[in-house]
Amino acid sequence: MAFIRRRRLERELYSKERFSLLLLNLEEYYFEQHTANHIINKDCKDERKFRGSLKICSKSIIFEPDDNIQPIIKIPLRDCSSIKAPEDNEVNNPFTRNTPGGISVVCSQVFLIKERNVIAPYKTVRGRTEHLFQLDVAWKVGDVVQTLHQLYRASCLDKMGDQAAMITAILQSRLARTSFDKYRFQSISETLHMECKAEMVTPLVTNPGHVCVSDANLYFQPLNGYPKPVVQITLQNVRRIYKRRHGLMPLGLEVFCTENDLCSDIYLKFYSFQDRDEVYRLIAKYIENHIAEHTAESYVLQWQRGHISNYQYLLHLNNLADRSCNDLSQYPVFPWIIADYSSSVLDLTKPETFRDLSKPIGALNKERLDRLVKRYQEMPEPKFMYGSHYSSPGYVLFYLVRVAPEYMLCLQNGKFDHADRMFNSIAETWKNCLDGATDFKELIPEFYENDSSFLVNSLKLDLGKRQGGKMVEDVELPPWASGPDDFLQKCQEALESPYVSEHLHEWIDIIFGYKQKGSEAVAAHNVFHPLTYEGGVDLNSIMDPNEKVALLTQILEFGQTPKQLFTTPHPQRKIQKLKSLSRTSSHSTSIAESPVSPNEESFEDLTEESITLAWNNIAKLKLDTQCKIHKEAITGIAVTCNGSSVFTTSQDSTLKMFSRDSKTIQRSVSFSNMALSSCLILPGDTTVISSSWDNHIYFYSIAFGRQQDVLLGHDDAVSKIFWQDGRLFSASWDSTVKVWHCVPGETLSNKKHHFELLAHLEHDVSVNTMDLNAANTILASGTKEGTISVWDVTTATVLHQLPHHSGTVFHAAFSPDSRHLLSTGEDCCFKVIDVQTGMLVSSVSTEEPQRCFKWDGNTILSGSQSGELLVWDLLGGKVTERIKGHTGAVMSMWMNEQCNSVITGGEDKQIMFWKLQY
Repeated sequence: MAFIRRRRLERELYSKERFSLLLLNLEEYYFEQHTANHIINKDCKDERKFRGSLKICSKSIIFEPDDNIQPIIKIPLRDCSSIKAPEDNEVNNPFTRNTPGGISVVCSQVFLIKERNVIAPYKTVRGRTEHLFQLDVAWKVGDVVQTLHQLYRASCLDKMGDQAAMITAILQSRLARTSFDKYRFQSISETLHMECKAEMVTPLVTNPGHVCVSDANLYFQPLNGYPKPVVQITLQNVRRIYKRRHGLMPLGLEVFCTENDLCSDIYLKFYSFQDRDEVYRLIAKYIENHIAEHTAESYVLQWQRGHISNYQYLLHLNNLADRSCNDLSQYPVFPWIIADYSSSVLDLTKPETFRDLSKPIGALNKERLDRLVKRYQEMPEPKFMYGSHYSSPGYVLFYLVRVAPEYMLCLQNGKFDHADRMFNSIAETWKNCLDGATDFKELIPEFYENDSSFLVNSLKLDLGKRQGGKMVEDVELPPWASGPDDFLQKCQEALESPYVSEHLHEWIDIIFGYKQKGSEAVAAHNVFHPLTYEGGVDLNSIMDPNEKVALLTQILEFGQTPKQLFTTPHPQRKIQKLKSLSRTSSHSTSIAESPVSPNEESFEDLTEESITLAWNNIAKLKLDTQCKIHKEAITGIAVTCNGSSVFTTSQDSTLKMFSRDSKTIQRSVSFSNMALSSCLILPGDTTVISSSWDNHIYFYSIAFGRQQDVLLGHDDAVSKIFWQDGRLFSASWDSTVKVWHCVPGETLSNKKHHFELLAHLEHDVSVNTMDLNAANTILASGTKEGTISVWDVTTATVLHQLPHHSGTVFHAAFSPDSRHLLSTGEDCCFKVIDVQTGMLVSSVSTEEPQRCFKWDGNTILSGSQSGELLVWDLLGGKVTERIKGHTGAVMSMWMNEQCNSVITGGEDKQIMFWKLQY
């Protein structure tokens, strides 16, 4: 649990120090500290002197006594009536006499914090009091008093915008007078690349200072030296970086030295996006797989294939949508999953156990929704359906108050919420989210992690007494949970359950996807205040500082909608039953369905297992035989059912029949003087069909050894053909794909076909390749300009037109389950799309064009432009094996059904026979 881990780390590092930035008000800065004594009742019998540290902040004076028994004193500057140093004409003032280095502060209100080092609501002391602080370094008194006078004047301004402007001017002046201390470099040989001003962001507070990037390290030096003089991150340790939207502005940068942790190593907010972008550029070159290459879509395929869990996928989406545990107004958001908090046993096989993930929280209760819709319809522009958000700082700390009480006190001006409004019960909270007039909150990641401490009052906090007289202690759990750990375990099981896996995409559509904005959001009853959306307001266009501050404060406290990641429907995840020989993977998977028992295994199961085993070992392909049988590049390969005869087509215009046993050419046929582009064998192994650049399709009888028929089907070269259930599919450079019904003639000796055109699929440019899905209902085509089109064959209508490649699409093929389509082109990219939605779910760059391939949905065996065979881990986006092959481009590839035998044809005029050896 990242947030809780961070809090524990802070407590360990600074356990001797009670002060933290959380004692400041929101949007307040801590400027400097001075060792001093706090003198009470000067020159009286009961005079007391407490040694400690005086903190000068932009809106308050804070004194932290060394003695933990004594409370921390916080004096708001706006409540001060006098701040001064002793003067010569005050020698008769007993309060300041004989006090060199003294500063007198008279105020009407003081807050006492952490008395006896106990975290509790602040105690307020009202009435006139006078405090004397004696600095150890007396000569600094004049500067300190002058600073306090400036800050006091800022605090007394009527308007918040004017206050913020004056404090910002003071801050920038201080930053301009200082610079990064180069003696803090880790090595004298380091070279400075860049230095600029920035603020380090932590939940609810920011800390100004200087950022420095060298050739080896990223540094941040706080202006106040808190919590340590310098924060240093070795650039070679950086694994991920994200540009962030902070305070509605594109000024944030978050740096991670881990692959999967939710909390970063540092979050910086810059004063200009140019500085942010330059620091990003300098850090990015140290990252091998730099996060800028990752998009939301790049994780979709991993999630759909079960290589990352639902939890991991949601974390990735939150990260990409600017959600960070360092920014409570944009804290990661997770869904309510379970709807049953009353049963003694949680049944994850029943759909009614789960919340309807296709609706936002506000739409789950129809009666409440009807009232909200009516109000929405009557509302003037700008309209919104919900007056509160599903994620905000208050909601995050509502859940985490037991482990992060100081954050709650900071957010709520030193107070906890009313006891009856605290996070008292899971069931009560869920009920209020369903029925409450203004409660639409979702959950946070901690509900699906392993640390249950946020459910237990282990700090023994006094969180108040409820109306019935019961103290607020641990969170009340549902009957089906035996304890906090068991509750989280069952929440995890629910999140990774088959039901949620098949419906989570609906919730993603609402929070991160196409139902987040516009007419789809209205139809889904998912409309929040316009200011919560990215781009909902341009702060730079607001000239009035008071309006700007008020607007920013409103949004930061209200919450922000995540960045929209998807603009089309999100693909569904369908988890298939795992077999006993499941694929091994380096990616963690939460899917743990029982394998099929031996007595349930069918022939199909065994075949599938042998195919899985073959693909697991595909890198062990070994060359068996190679033969040069053509005069030009080989364009097509077809093999008879028994595997004894191999038919090949070539740009030399010939169709050849090669015997695998005798390794000799048995037949060579030329239909015209134009190149042949592909070939296939009809069922029964009696006829070979070849497509030609002369616009014809030729039928060759193996039994009679002659051309049997010819179809002039196109006005330009035929690039690809398929045959299925008496239908011929032909793609052509004349910008069409045609579907023909072929009726054979009556006699074997003169078996002329009758061709009936069933469908004419029109494209804008030449079609270079195509493929059919397993059910023969969906056809995919790739053009010379890089467009992938997905067609419904039954209706001859286009489902998706996707300009995913720049340049010719060389090859496209459906995955075995037909859910995804992989394509490759001259732009040196593999692209994977979800067939149902048309969404691009993966993009992998290649060093050179890949001309052809076979794949199982996870692993690719491709033939490259240079002649190598490459094995790709698609989900990892990398080559796992290189196999030396042809001396020119691999132009065509055939694989048997068992996936353990491969034949390739190359630009070098050779065919190569490969066998799997394991």
